[in-house]
Amino acid sequence: MRHVIALDVGGTGMKAALVGADGTLLHEARRATGRERGADAVVETILDFAAELRAYGQERYGEGAAAAGVAVPGIVDAEHGIAVYAANLGWRDVPMRALLGERLGGIPVALGHDVRTGGLAEGRIGAGKGADRFLFVPLGTGIAGAIGIAGAIEAGAHGYAGEIGHIVVRPDGPECGCGQRGCLETLASASAVTRAWAAASGDEDADAADCAKAVESGDPRAVRVWQDAVDALAAGLVTALTLLDPRTLIIGGGLAEAGETLFTPLRAAVEERVTFQKLPAVVPAALGDTAGCLGAGLLAWDLLTTTDNAPTDSEVSA
Repeated sequence: MRHVIALDVGGTGMKAALVGADGTLLHEARRATGRERGADAVVETILDFAAELRAYGQERYGEGAAAAGVAVPGIVDAEHGIAVYAANLGWRDVPMRALLGERLGGIPVALGHDVRTGGLAEGRIGAGKGADRFLFVPLGTGIAGAIGIAGAIEAGAHGYAGEIGHIVVRPDGPECGCGQRGCLETLASASAVTRAWAAASGDEDADAADCAKAVESGDPRAVRVWQDAVDALAAGLVTALTLLDPRTLIIGGGLAEAGETLFTPLRAAVEERVTFQKLPAVVPAALGDTAGCLGAGLLAWDLLTTTDNAPTDSEVSA
């Protein structure tokens, strides 16, 4: 059975799969990233993991994978297959595509940014399926975004498109790691809500999920913390939809797991702020933590589609 290898590399764990031509997950596996061992060890773990998947596919389906796709965090040069920089993994300028291609016997390899790759999956087979324009925004440790246009993800001229987490929504707000103050992710990410709720509740172990539960129980301190985050998030999202005019706005990540505790006030806050803009559908992500892996599989299949449709030497000469 023809299949591809899909890898989603995170700061603490890696998800992997063999993916069939119809998008079916034929085999799934997980492994610790082991970033405490250093960048070189992480890269070797990725290569070993991919090789094990190729061997499994060979044994189980009678043939090796036709291609591979890998999603990684940080700054990515997808065109040249370079994992440029990832603060949480400690690597710089890793020629990931070339290394994986060599380890996997020369098969085609696609490299993608983790959020954009997850957005690709959400747009094609998840919550954005059928939408010609969408914006995917996962709310996790930070906030990023993926801009979907006609079934593809817009990376921008330099690969930085979609970094909605660094839109300044409160100029006098907290300092951000990027050097600005009041960036969206300092106010509305899951980690930002965790910090605010820990301070407000006096419980240093409290997190964003605890805040959501306290909101549901009517705790006024939690309601204030939650509404502050929702207001900041709505301000950032309205800036984005003013620029991009998406048909669908997909919200994912850990904070979205609060369900309507998040979505009901968020939809209201976005609607309150729009004037001339068209209000997009605001929906939860559908694929959960499998989005990156599924997206990596789509990247791999896209490579094969491009290769299969390329003109032959005789067609070119003709």
